[in-house]
Amino acid sequence: MANGDREPGADAPAGGFVQLLTPDGERVDSVTTADGTTYTVDFTDEEYRELYRDLVTVRRLDAEATALQRQGELGIWASLLGQEAAQVGAGRALRDGDMAFPTYREHGVAWTRGVDPLHVMGLFRGVDNGGWNPAATGFNLYTIVIGAQCLHATGYAMGVQRDGAESAVLAFLGDGATSQGEVNEAMIFAASFAAPVVFFCQNNQYAISVPLERQTRIPLYQRAAGFGFPGVRVDGNDVLAVLAVTRAALQAAREGQGPTFIEAFTYRMGAHTTSDDPSRYRLASELEEWKLRDPIARLKAYLSRSGLADQAFFDSVDADGDELAARIRSGTLEMADPPGTSMFDHVYAEQTPQLAAQRAEFEAYHASFEGEK
Repeated sequence: MANGDREPGADAPAGGFVQLLTPDGERVDSVTTADGTTYTVDFTDEEYRELYRDLVTVRRLDAEATALQRQGELGIWASLLGQEAAQVGAGRALRDGDMAFPTYREHGVAWTRGVDPLHVMGLFRGVDNGGWNPAATGFNLYTIVIGAQCLHATGYAMGVQRDGAESAVLAFLGDGATSQGEVNEAMIFAASFAAPVVFFCQNNQYAISVPLERQTRIPLYQRAAGFGFPGVRVDGNDVLAVLAVTRAALQAAREGQGPTFIEAFTYRMGAHTTSDDPSRYRLASELEEWKLRDPIARLKAYLSRSGLADQAFFDSVDADGDELAARIRSGTLEMADPPGTSMFDHVYAEQTPQLAAQRAEFEAYHASFEGEK
């Protein structure tokens, strides 16, 4: 795929964010923001189709995982419904050698980095802590502690900087995480050392049940100015714009220009997690309004209108998604529960006396139930 370039182009849209594909599926050649930065993409026909395939596949993966949780096969699931474009666009902007630091919702980014979905399922089923190799995939393990991954990403980026490597780091966070101390500390360090890290905020409008207007008085991307680096808002439901903006920010980081804060303006169409009931804090009419901005529908409209894809293509993508869902289901159901003592195996590189005592106590406690029905 071609780079997201910084060159003269059209004025920024009145909506206040970078948008290269409208909700109706109309293509915009390029967008220039107030600071003079221009964003554009130049894809082959096949690359457009592959982005659509990514979006549909990721949504199908998410739907299957939600169903598995409802059937008691996963302990919990954090849905990405509605945020597919933000994740696929950001993930596809990464190059080999780059590293991504996710929260617990970046299943779409995991897909773009080649992580087997079954490794993600194992984490939410509780059979392991994540079965993929971060060094091999360029995708770190999920982080549950809100905002902590931003510190990890900044530290990693400072290490990359000192190694002289021509790579960049992408840290994911939500709108609610911007209120966390760790995030602000990470941005101070990143700015002070010009670390090659991009902070990618998926503003899905709610920090669990707290709406955006109760979290900030200004658009989130404007906070970057207070730390001394650029901030940009992008239509998070536009996969083309997300890819262009993220690619440009990552390239700037590689070139020594320091961090960038990206606010992907999107919407969480599902619940925060499967233990949440969003109907208690938001209106159904709001959800219906955002459905009109669906990231998959707009790219499908563009592909159809421009003659880049026909119904046979769309049907084949859906069929491949069904096949993946079946593999996810069967693979998840076949996962064996690990022995309880496995929780002690990888706490430290070498077992400590305290850990050995805890393990012995655990084994003795469970042995006391032997013979009972």
